[in-house]
Amino acid sequence: TTTNHVTGQFSHDCTTCHSMNAWKPATLDHNKTMFPLVGAHITTTCASCHKNGVYKGTASDCYTCHTTDFTQSTTTNHVTGQFSHDCTTCHSMNAWKPATFSHSKTLFPLLGAHITTDCASCHKNGVYKGTASDCYTCHTADFAQSTTTNHVTGQFSHDCTTCHSMNAWKPATFSHSKTLFPLTGAHSTTDCLFCHKSGQFKGTAMDCYTCHTTDFTQVTSPNHVTGGFDHTCTVCHTTTAWKPATFDHAKSIFPLTGAHVQTACAQCHVGGKYAGTPTVCYTCHVTEYTTSTNPNHVAAKYPTDCVPCHTTTAWRPSTFNHTPFFPIDAAAKHRPGRWTLCSDCHTNPANSKVFECILCHEHDKPSMDSKHSGRRDYSYTSAACYRCHPQGRS
Repeated sequence: TTTNHVTGQFSHDCTTCHSMNAWKPATLDHNKTMFPLVGAHITTTCASCHKNGVYKGTASDCYTCHTTDFTQSTTTNHVTGQFSHDCTTCHSMNAWKPATFSHSKTLFPLLGAHITTDCASCHKNGVYKGTASDCYTCHTADFAQSTTTNHVTGQFSHDCTTCHSMNAWKPATFSHSKTLFPLTGAHSTTDCLFCHKSGQFKGTAMDCYTCHTTDFTQVTSPNHVTGGFDHTCTVCHTTTAWKPATFDHAKSIFPLTGAHVQTACAQCHVGGKYAGTPTVCYTCHVTEYTTSTNPNHVAAKYPTDCVPCHTTTAWRPSTFNHTPFFPIDAAAKHRPGRWTLCSDCHTNPANSKVFECILCHEHDKPSMDSKHSGRRDYSYTSAACYRCHPQGRS
């Protein structure tokens, strides 16, 4: 009757509780069951869990025995808060109270100021299940009421961690280096509102010209508008300071070499015009070309490509490599020094392609006719001389 074996549906294996020494006293080792007793359960009366003396099929979950504790909790209403029925999340076997909850085991570990924040601040009306884990849900009022930088007007991101930390809502910091426009040079100390007009942050232009339009239009040396300057300010300016500005001609389609390095910009960029400036020599050197008399470039119909004879070091002296056409050098029979002017051979000043061979030294017709007697295609003409003697050798 102490424990009704029939009602309790005890096992017929008596050795579970009784020994060969005597029927009484009898003992049950709960540690050999599917529910070993630990903590306060060791001293709990059997009838507390085994209602009406029923032992077989007794539930082993916490909630079955602690339903009343669960439903009557008022400090944190377990029913309203939709708490889990797994009591071990907060409670231990030693005692129902005090209970502890480890937030670090959830999807939202508590850090910084969140550790000391009252539960009800985030879990409104005692609701715990389904609580949002994003910053904005709890900090909507902070977001909407900010006036130093109006978050609503500025269309700030709802991801508060961009500027705020878990330690405190204030002070807040924003790292521009993590954006598409890292701040460098003078930009680092520029007031935010200089670029973010009227507190507008989202969609702010990242090109130089948008902020520096006034600098661009008001500059006079040189005039950027008249000169048709590129709106990409970084070609000449740096983020360190708007002035001084430098232009690296080497990065253009016309790198400066020789005398061009020291030439005043206005000499080529006439009238302060920079965009579309020609890169051919003749455009700037048309006067030198037309006034040259030795030889007369216009009369001789010289090509306007100056580089075959002139260099960027200086317009004079100029040199012409005669070798590809007719060698005139120290190793050739026709050595320099025997002629002083191009016109010695190029008798037509209007056409340098016209030349004469038979006006010099032994080139008299009787002598040449005798020397070339029987030679095929011979004629006493300069063209015939050049055809057989392209290098000027006999």
